Amino acid sequence: MIPLVLEMETAEIHLSNEQFYRLCQVNRDLRLERTAKGELVIMPPTGWETGNRNSRLVQRLSNWADRDGNGLVFDSSTGFVLPNGAIRSPDAAWVRRERLDALRPDPNRFLPLCPDFAIELRSASDDLSQVQAKMREYIENGMQLSWLLNLYDQQVELYRAGQSVEVLRSPTELSGEAVLSGFVLPLDGILR
Repeated sequence: MIPLVLEMETAEIHLSNEQFYRLCQVNRDLRLERTAKGELVIMPPTGWETGNRNSRLVQRLSNWADRDGNGLVFDSSTGFVLPNGAIRSPDAAWVRRERLDALRPDPNRFLPLCPDFAIELRSASDDLSQVQAKMREYIENGMQLSWLLNLYDQQVELYRAGQSVEVLRSPTELSGEAVLSGFVLPLDGILR
């Protein structure tokens, strides 16, 4: 099963952020995103193995964030309104607390910002080129660091602001670098 993309622009249907939010609330069993062009992306549920890997990602990132205290972690059910108008839901994301405090967003709505950091785990239903495009979109919209974990090719793609993509083959851990100072993600149970 692959994500279904509904062309809205051609049909001259334009959903505001509020309308898209309400659509998501009415269809809570669907995982929806909106591209910058206004297309609706309906993603199928993942298999149990991907779900377990995603939960490990969020758990490990959250454990570090609780100790660090400088930001908050979000799971794949969180919508982020990017500056380009897309509404995306990374598998795991982190935002600096100071950005959230300055923004004071409505806790019942999508976050109107691009996360500082995100992880996408490529599942069986994900087309690699589409996930790579999403990673570039994050960086173009202000993200500082993001990781694409591709278990099918046993590799990780590192996306950094202002730099070329770096590909690591079969790494055992990843460093959060300056963005997530002190965070190291062991990849046991996730990439392997």
